[in-house]
Amino acid sequence: MTDAVAMRPARRLKNIVGGSAGNLVEWFDWFAYAAFTVYFAPVFFPEGSSTAQLLATAAIFAVGFLMRPIGAWLMGVYSDRKGRKAGLTLSVSLMCAGSLIIALTPGYATIGVLAPALLLLARMMQGLSVGGEYGSSATYLSEMATAKHRGFWSSFQYVTLISGQLLALALLILLQRTLGEAALEAWAWRIPFFVGAALAVVVFWLRRGLDETRAFETRSGPKSSALELILRHPKEALIVIGLTAGGTLAFYTYTTYLQKFLVNTSGFTKAQATEISAAALLIFMLLQPAVGALSDRVGRKPVMMCFGILGVFCTVPIMTSLAATDSPFTAFLLALSALVIVSGYTAINAVVKAELFPAHIRALGVALPYAIANAAFGGTAEYVALWFKLDGRESLYFWYVTAMIGLSLITYVTMRDTRDKSLIETS
Repeated sequence: MTDAVAMRPARRLKNIVGGSAGNLVEWFDWFAYAAFTVYFAPVFFPEGSSTAQLLATAAIFAVGFLMRPIGAWLMGVYSDRKGRKAGLTLSVSLMCAGSLIIALTPGYATIGVLAPALLLLARMMQGLSVGGEYGSSATYLSEMATAKHRGFWSSFQYVTLISGQLLALALLILLQRTLGEAALEAWAWRIPFFVGAALAVVVFWLRRGLDETRAFETRSGPKSSALELILRHPKEALIVIGLTAGGTLAFYTYTTYLQKFLVNTSGFTKAQATEISAAALLIFMLLQPAVGALSDRVGRKPVMMCFGILGVFCTVPIMTSLAATDSPFTAFLLALSALVIVSGYTAINAVVKAELFPAHIRALGVALPYAIANAAFGGTAEYVALWFKLDGRESLYFWYVTAMIGLSLITYVTMRDTRDKSLIETS
């Protein structure tokens, strides 16, 4: 049993880094699919226009998100009953298996419809993994931190999440510059999935050495279950869905979809789009601890409200300007401005959710409602955006994002500030 207050700073840092390192690998594998989609889409879906191929792979990306509520439910319960460390170890094992399947699956030309079927299976496994990872890691980091700096330390969940995406983009840039597009389209797109599987093995070993949290060891109350969550904590679950909907849609719009938007709408080359996205994401990543620390000083609620208000007023102008610009530097500034706004959600959403629930159901309470909102809004972001584009009404997507941020803003205004009324301290 580990007391977060009495624990030496070096030991706490070791645990936080250990938990975060696994999160990085999870999200490297998850985002590698999005980053390399423009190259492997024709391998699995050889017929149709480039937009139609991207639409097909976006549909499978969305299916992966649909598996996240199932993963959140199964592994949230597992983490609440067996330990945060056990849940983290299981999730990275599933991600490793999914990456290996994608790396080894032959294309449509070789095995026909079995190729997209195996791609779908792999993404389902990865969806289960990420669904469980979020709740376990958010809960672990929040419980491992002290109350005074909980926003700061919990922000490292998104630091590592963004780091995973940046590593995927960095690998893509390296391969683009060393091997070229012909090799990427033929075989080199498989490299990141082999890399992700290998890293997952390292993290599996690393996570087995983490300390368990004191909150888990001293928990009391009924066993964690979906029924317990629905009957005893329905308000908190609905708050998680509400605060997540707009934030997750905005996040995936400006991260996973942005690269394709810059190519398919703005007219940049694939290499330019990758470099613009990577540069904006690097600064976005560095902002997370600062915003998390700010929430420790002023509260969680004001920070989330800043995201909601700026998101409502700025989304349409930013997306419209991105669609019209042909300047890489202007595109970078616009993308960065959007991500700065989204930081008001990403840096602290994990700790806010953890602070809403008692320890005996915290991992499930964080994971399941979040996964439902992600499946409905985050996972479908690319598909909805591409559908509007294919239908010739792309600007409607900008208003859709604005409306969902507005709905989340209502949640931020009406909910309590969890920094001042955290259940982590009383669990």
